[in-house]
Amino acid sequence: MTLLPYRANVGALLFNPAGQVLVARRADMPNAEGAAGGWQLPQGGVDPGEDLRIAVLRELAEEIGTDRAEIIAEHPDWLSYDFPPELQAMRIARKYRGQRQKWFALRFTGVDADIRLDADPHPEFDAWRWAALAELPGLAVSFKRPIYEELVRAFARFGT
Repeated sequence: MTLLPYRANVGALLFNPAGQVLVARRADMPNAEGAAGGWQLPQGGVDPGEDLRIAVLRELAEEIGTDRAEIIAEHPDWLSYDFPPELQAMRIARKYRGQRQKWFALRFTGVDADIRLDADPHPEFDAWRWAALAELPGLAVSFKRPIYEELVRAFARFGT
């Protein structure tokens, strides 16, 4: 049996001036206010041949309505996760076994009003907030938790 490939993906830790990071609540997870997994960092696919630094800013614009940010660091490694069995029926999981991600830390250069979850006709998120960096692993779904733990370690110098 041949294993499916990983989907190339970029992720963003968008830091505000207070050192907090933007997390957004998935619109497809109703009543996810308190449960782990409803909140996540912006992330998304990379087009073939697309520069990763351009891709992360594009993904921010698509997912949170603004690219008012500057890249301040890049994780040195690609981080991967496999889709869990309960997500195997999803269209993306039939083509890919999981995601291979390049993560970036970015400094938010805008104001909160620049963040517009309604900028896309099919928003991925229905709410957002600033969170302490250390909160991230507790907000993540279990299959993404190891990546969020690594991100907290790797980008600790930027967060609170």
